[in-house]
Amino acid sequence: QVQLVESGGGLVQPGGSLRLSCAASGSGFDIYDVDWFRQAPGKQRELVANMTRRGSTNYVDSVKGRFTVSIDNAKNTVYLQMNSLKPEDTADYYCWVKIDTWGIIDGYWGQGTPVTVSS
Repeated sequence: QVQLVESGGGLVQPGGSLRLSCAASGSGFDIYDVDWFRQAPGKQRELVANMTRRGSTNYVDSVKGRFTVSIDNAKNTVYLQMNSLKPEDTADYYCWVKIDTWGIIDGYWGQGTPVTVSS
């Protein structure tokens, strides 16, 4: 059973940067696809970034040019680099990672990490 552990959230001033990590435990698999979601208080969960194993990416308009998603299969870890952060980026961030284990693909959620952008 793969487990995902997220880290990297915290409090940052507007204009600052954070890098979120989502590490998958275990071995013998490849990361197939990753989605990063966020959920602000009182709002629905929102898909902010996606990356496929072929390297294609998609971002919600509000984060384009500021956020970058990446996959490091050697470390079984996915990242979300967040630059030029704004107060409206404040939310709990979740990774959803699809794992390919010998052709069987399963999805797993990270536990979430809070990001607060405030002066």
